[in-house]
Amino acid sequence: MPASYRPTAWPWRDVLLTALAPAVWGSTYLVTTQWLAVDHPFTNACWRVLPAGLLLLLWQFRLPAAGTAWRLLALAALNIGVFQGFLFVAAARLPGGLAAIFGAMQPLAVMLLSRWVDGVRPGWPRVAAAGLGVGGMALMLLSPTSRWDLWGVMAATVSVASMAGGTFLARRWSTGLAPLPLTGWQLLLGGLMLLPASLLLEGPWQLPRLSQGLATTYLSLAGALLAYVLWFRGSLRLPAVGVASLGLLSPLTAAVLGWAVLGQNLGPLGWLGFGLALGSVILLQHLSTPAPR
Repeated sequence: MPASYRPTAWPWRDVLLTALAPAVWGSTYLVTTQWLAVDHPFTNACWRVLPAGLLLLLWQFRLPAAGTAWRLLALAALNIGVFQGFLFVAAARLPGGLAAIFGAMQPLAVMLLSRWVDGVRPGWPRVAAAGLGVGGMALMLLSPTSRWDLWGVMAATVSVASMAGGTFLARRWSTGLAPLPLTGWQLLLGGLMLLPASLLLEGPWQLPRLSQGLATTYLSLAGALLAYVLWFRGSLRLPAVGVASLGLLSPLTAAVLGWAVLGQNLGPLGWLGFGLALGSVILLQHLSTPAPR
């Protein structure tokens, strides 16, 4: 049976709170390229999620329901381990405005999964709205400052597919956990999955410089602990397509920061694409968000 969302009396408040998560994630690309060692993507990802997971579980420790540990492991792999690892690879190899460009495919991927697994038809208005986001992102790709890197594009594609699968399954699988311990376990287990890749592929950890330590602290506390709590909270309260569409705010935020801080101009077509993608997010929220109770 399809998973059912649990709308509250103020669904748009849930939308705005959930939107903060991808907006914060959009700063990942700027912080990574400016203050972290970009040739250590798995180490950066591990430093980001492990401390956040430990802090959340120290704050509110709960065990998952009996027989659901495998679900928790799968969610941790999709939402954290695979997603975060390849996200940092993409961030290291692509400019901020392009690194998360494939996030536009997330709503369509969730619709496809809902149609294939649950037999739920998304309806042409939702498909068209999601297509508008893809078209907007395609126009952003035509920016004169954009550059392609095959491995970066592949990493971005894997990270988006992983997050789409995790967002879809998080609403179908019950683990008996509230949002805080659910987030804590996923961050901790995902960080432990990243640990071997960090040590084997990138060598022993080195003591970070002050700037690296401050950047990692920001990514861990804001980009992992706070953002993932808000994201998983929204995943339990909002329809999956609506949540997935909010992921477009990550590349849009990255594009704004790239323009404002790094001087990366998108050009007229790029900014037109930006407007179309933002319109897609707003339209999908109207089409997906339930009416207040």
